[in-house]
Amino acid sequence: MALTDTRDTNHRPASFRAKPLFRRTEESPANQPQGRPLLARRLTPHFTQSRLSEPSSNARPHLAGHTETSTQRPDLVRGLGLWSATAIVIGDTIGTGVFLVTSDMARAVGSATLVFVAWIVGGFIVLCGAFCYAELGAAFPKAGGPYVYLSRGLGPLWGYLFGWMSSCLERPVGMATLAAGLLRFAGFLFPIVTTPLFHGRLGSHDFTFTAAQPLAALVVIAVTAINYLSVRMGGAIQVLLTCLKMGTILTIVIAGVFFGGRHLVESAPLAAPGGMLTWGTIGAVLTALVPAMWAYNGFNDLGDLGEEILHPQNNIPIAIILGLLTVGSLYLLANVVYFHTLPFAEIATSQHVASDVVQSFAGSRGASWLTVAMAISALGALHVVVMTGARIPYAMARDGVFFKFAKRIQPSFHTPSGALIFLGVVAAVLALTGTFEELYSLFVFAVWIFFALTAIALLRLRRTEPDLPRPYRAWGYPWTPTIFLFAALALTINLWMVQPVRSTLGLIVIAAGIPFFYHWRKSPDAIAAQMRD
Repeated sequence: MALTDTRDTNHRPASFRAKPLFRRTEESPANQPQGRPLLARRLTPHFTQSRLSEPSSNARPHLAGHTETSTQRPDLVRGLGLWSATAIVIGDTIGTGVFLVTSDMARAVGSATLVFVAWIVGGFIVLCGAFCYAELGAAFPKAGGPYVYLSRGLGPLWGYLFGWMSSCLERPVGMATLAAGLLRFAGFLFPIVTTPLFHGRLGSHDFTFTAAQPLAALVVIAVTAINYLSVRMGGAIQVLLTCLKMGTILTIVIAGVFFGGRHLVESAPLAAPGGMLTWGTIGAVLTALVPAMWAYNGFNDLGDLGEEILHPQNNIPIAIILGLLTVGSLYLLANVVYFHTLPFAEIATSQHVASDVVQSFAGSRGASWLTVAMAISALGALHVVVMTGARIPYAMARDGVFFKFAKRIQPSFHTPSGALIFLGVVAAVLALTGTFEELYSLFVFAVWIFFALTAIALLRLRRTEPDLPRPYRAWGYPWTPTIFLFAALALTINLWMVQPVRSTLGLIVIAAGIPFFYHWRKSPDAIAAQMRD
């Protein structure tokens, strides 16, 4: 078995640092044995306390002529290449959003023009964020992604709070939301799925329980089981599902261009030019950004698989930026077709925008086939959310600051079995209790708080650790991370003002993790991590 290179990179000549975009250098994993990344030595005291700084094989260097023992515990395996990584970014981002949320955005802004403004502004914001995550992901290719970035840049508590939020709120809510969206597509094909089974009331909240909710929970369990079986199988499935979902959007776009005009009823209303500068219009666009950001979410998740990507210093930034540019282009093309095929009022009231558009020019049968493809898109996004999300509680448990069972690695498949089971159970419960709209609003609020913190971490690391090896540097620094920071703050503040109860609930869940942090950091695993050189 190959040995891990542990040479000290802090004392290398300056010419070896901060190489041009995507060029392979002496620090590049391309020159290393496969599966063993060259890791820079830990540079700050609190980072030396994290087991995430260990090589992914969990091995120690030995004297020449010696070999590693066979008693080594199982760990994550590097099995995802560039195309699998790019497919994960695209597949994680394209889920249910582009097929469903245009109607929510239309109701929020009341204008086709402002819907496009929201899509374009949202795409620019997440592109700025992608530059940030590409730099951090290339510098710290570790399991846990933002958990590592925030721990290194702001301190262990902030990294922990991200991991807590992600494990208990973001990923389970995201999984449940995608499953609920998938079942909404199923409701277009089989209306009986959405038939109410019973109505109830909990305090002042009325709720309706349909067959879609237990079916969504079963979908979550099935996808979790697939991810349990293999990393490589998961990556191969993601490439296939991503190709199918991209083909679905392109089919809608091409068919709409050639056939949609025959069913054109009226042009979408345009906003008055003077109205675009009012505070009310700005607030409406910020509100429309919430469903848009649900549709764009996923660009940031690749870093969670840092220990399972081949040549991560090069492949992570390429995959993030290439994947996001592809997604943004497809979204804009799809929305052009929507508004040139259906009248604005019909889009604003639709529950299945893409299906209704296809039905207008291809009939019920054509709409049914495309809806099946959209359901596959949702399934692919759910698959990659499970794949990336499980690595966060795994990384935390490995550092002794999460439930111990979450650090278990399945010895045959080398997958984080304990973390997968945890996420699957929580998400299945959430799928039984919420609707698509309720779930994605809570998701966006919680996630974008930590997007702002990630931008701050990047800015702080540039100042405090200027010599940190950065195979990729964020384009447009410091403007792009600053834009991303202020956009994240504006979005979360506006969402809290629009939905104070649900947003406050998210804050309570995040804050509830603080006592656990101070309890877990006294555990043997956490103490061992703190004593590590």
